Amino acid sequence: MSVLGVIDFETTGLSPAMGDRATEVAIVLLEHGQVVGRFQSLMNAGVRISAFIEQYTGITNAMVQAAPPAEEVMAEALRFVQGAPLVAHNASFDQRFWSTELRRLGPDAKTDHAFACTLLLSRRLYPHVSSYRLQSLASYHALPSAGRAHRAMADAEVAASLLARIQQDLRREYELDAAPHEHRERAARVDRSALEVVADEQHLRVGLARLLDEARECAGVRERCLVDDDQLAASELPPVLLAQHPTHFAAHARQQFRR
Repeated sequence: MSVLGVIDFETTGLSPAMGDRATEVAIVLLEHGQVVGRFQSLMNAGVRISAFIEQYTGITNAMVQAAPPAEEVMAEALRFVQGAPLVAHNASFDQRFWSTELRRLGPDAKTDHAFACTLLLSRRLYPHVSSYRLQSLASYHALPSAGRAHRAMADAEVAASLLARIQQDLRREYELDAAPHEHRERAARVDRSALEVVADEQHLRVGLARLLDEARECAGVRERCLVDDDQLAASELPPVLLAQHPTHFAAHARQQFRR
């Protein structure tokens, strides 16, 4: 499938497992590297936003109280992506909110979209970057600004620009021009040196799939892979956010490790 959806959520906190809810979602549709559609909406999940999160995101309680119900927004977002694979920066975070909010629509809602992560891909492709936060990578690559950080559409636009740069570098370095979404997802979890070895082989896609399967056999079930992402998410969150919510995040991390 040539269409990809780059998604970003703004939320009341770090984890839906701790009762946090989405307050805004934005999706940028890309086809062959070009923007072909945009979706953005605040959503009212019926929960209060803390003063800290209001200041951090710029999304206030008054704004979400005037927004459509969360279930209505998520149903529209699901129709908008039409089954396209999704990409996000620190994708484990957005994937959890995507799945959790969609489950509220009922048992027939599709929640198992494939996700790829621009943060993990960046760690593999750009090992000398000092920070892998979205804005830091945007500065590193001189990507255009799209508005206030920590608003969903601005972050989704920057992540889409970052994805386009990643695809360009994958084409140049590893000849991954035609690699489908599932192999970009796999490449995010494969060591850079392994990518270099596999890129020399005749059957690149088969090699990437085999390396990923071996890595997953060593790592165990999918939930263990998500624990790795959570550890990464902790290291890449702004220090002020962790300082404001240390107990919240520690409890979330413990819960993930018990899975």
